[in-house]
Amino acid sequence: MVLLVAILAGLSAGTSWLVARHMKSDARAISQLYSGVFAGLNDPRPSAETDALLSLGRMVSQQGLILIVTDGTGRVTAAANLPFKPDGLDDPRIRALAARLDHDNPPVTTELIGAVHFGPIPAEHQLVRLAALQGLIILVMVLVAWFAYRNAMAANRDRLWVAMAREAAHQMGTPLTSLQGWVEQARGGTLAPAAFADHLEADAERLDRVARRFERIGRPAARRPLGLGALASRVAEYFRPRLPHRANPIQIQVIAAGPGPHVLGDPILLEWVLESLVKNAIDALHGRAGTIILEAGMSGDQATLRVKDDGPGVPRELRRTLFEPGVTSKEGGWGIGLALARRVVEDSHGGSIDLEATEQGASFVLRMPHFPAESGEWAAAT
Repeated sequence: MVLLVAILAGLSAGTSWLVARHMKSDARAISQLYSGVFAGLNDPRPSAETDALLSLGRMVSQQGLILIVTDGTGRVTAAANLPFKPDGLDDPRIRALAARLDHDNPPVTTELIGAVHFGPIPAEHQLVRLAALQGLIILVMVLVAWFAYRNAMAANRDRLWVAMAREAAHQMGTPLTSLQGWVEQARGGTLAPAAFADHLEADAERLDRVARRFERIGRPAARRPLGLGALASRVAEYFRPRLPHRANPIQIQVIAAGPGPHVLGDPILLEWVLESLVKNAIDALHGRAGTIILEAGMSGDQATLRVKDDGPGVPRELRRTLFEPGVTSKEGGWGIGLALARRVVEDSHGGSIDLEATEQGASFVLRMPHFPAESGEWAAAT
């Protein structure tokens, strides 16, 4: 990468040097021509003008420009800067060269001297080399951009894998911590065997769901009828016995008119989204008492599900970029949970997830197309 940048810098410097040298050479040649003409016009001698014109002709020929002069019959009367050594002015190669020059540059014709056939200026070759250098610079720039892009993609890919691993640990943290708690209560004999078995089964089921969630990443989402009220109740029921109840108690409430409203989506992925939002709310209330509310309802023709808490809220500087990967307000966080949640809701279900403006705490709202249970499509989907 450093070598490519150094090559690019060297090529750029070489191009600038060629352009500067060409401009300097042209400026010197024009100055010489001007000084010769001006000196001839101001010389009082009778033959000064003729001498000036002859000198001007010599200076023009010295610029390296191919010049061939022919009269009205096509006979070569003068030639300069030919690319070969002619055998006199009647050499047929000169007339052949004049024809080739006329193909690229129409000759200049005057009554006094006839036709002047001319070729490319020597600087044209320098311009060709300059164009080649510019092409090489573009190629090197493309290579630099490609290497930079590849390195950036590799870094992002590595970060994504690490973030996914951290998110998996984050998702598994609640059931694993819960299992440890049940083990301690079982050893102390403070929990009835039936309740103990139910809680262990719930944690084992959640660990299994977490594993299946990551299997679904990159695959088409399932399309099944699902009630957002029922989803909120199921998630709340799981978290209630696992929230602190003594020091700084946290309560979780569900506001829903039955199991609806209904949507068509992937139950496993949408449950993941809701659990991520609830887990974020719990983290926001860490070290303080509070309430988390899951509210299912309708907004126009869309089904909505809100997750609200009365914690400190989201810092103002993070609100506009909160759903971007890598943005987080938690110490040691990787900022991938909300980014994955938005991807699940928007890309896989055609919905949206946003942070609402609130006076206290935080409120996330999930919106999805409503799928009425009384519609004919419902029976086909079920």
